Amino acid sequence: MATKFPIDAGSGRASQFLSDSFQQGLARWNRERLEPQFPADDWQRTFERDQRLLRLEGAFVEELRAEVADEAATAPTDVDGFVAWFEELKERGPGQQDPLFPWLAEEASYDQMRWFLEQEAAGEAGFDDLVAMTQVKMPARAKLELARNYWDEMGRGNIKGMHGLLLDALVERLEIAPTIESTVWESLLLANGMTAMASTRRYAWQSVGALGVIELTAPDRSAATGQGLRRLGFTERERRYFDLHAVLDVKHSEDWNREALRPLVEEDPRRATAIAEGALIRLNAGARCFARYRRELWG
Repeated sequence: MATKFPIDAGSGRASQFLSDSFQQGLARWNRERLEPQFPADDWQRTFERDQRLLRLEGAFVEELRAEVADEAATAPTDVDGFVAWFEELKERGPGQQDPLFPWLAEEASYDQMRWFLEQEAAGEAGFDDLVAMTQVKMPARAKLELARNYWDEMGRGNIKGMHGLLLDALVERLEIAPTIESTVWESLLLANGMTAMASTRRYAWQSVGALGVIELTAPDRSAATGQGLRRLGFTERERRYFDLHAVLDVKHSEDWNREALRPLVEEDPRRATAIAEGALIRLNAGARCFARYRRELWG
């Protein structure tokens, strides 16, 4: 089924991208184009469609970049200064210390937790695939760090340890079937933005920043979610996805900052601004999600 959009690229109006119609359409297209496929006789028609949607995706990402450009420009471009600036995002970045997560840990009901996890699962872009796309043609030292991160995401070769399947097991336990239509546009925006940066080489440095800031900021949120699941009676196996990320991502972040950010910025200081943009885009997207979740869950 053809993916349809109600807007033209380049119109420059933010409201056109921050909507159910745009984000749902982009999410459908991402699912279609990233699935393994066979050659088809109408490939030229699909190619023309993809060109149109790539222009729309580009206009969308440029709008996200414009939102953070001023703040990203303040990031230092020397190695030590930049890494310090980046690490401070854990405390002062958009969406940090959001009251949603203490509430999930201490107060959320089963149905409220279930709704939250449905949104999170539907908006999950697949960290393993995002890392795999981002590492293409990266400088060697950063590429090795992304490879180590990917291997952890893949359960170090053990199918039972694959992080994506751990989340799938929790979704199955909750008996939820996340759909694009039942997902708030803020959650879709987060996944669509991450996919756009990872799959488009002109945004490769932004993707490095976005992925790195996930590792930096995820542990506390994962710990709170795991605490809430424990309070609601979920088993250790069912909580494992969040309990694992509450611990493992601390080391992932340290390694990412040392082995990816430092050498990349040292080699070319211009990358600092692009990496900062990606980090802030990802944090802004998360903050949008948390605010929407609170409105839905708290009325």
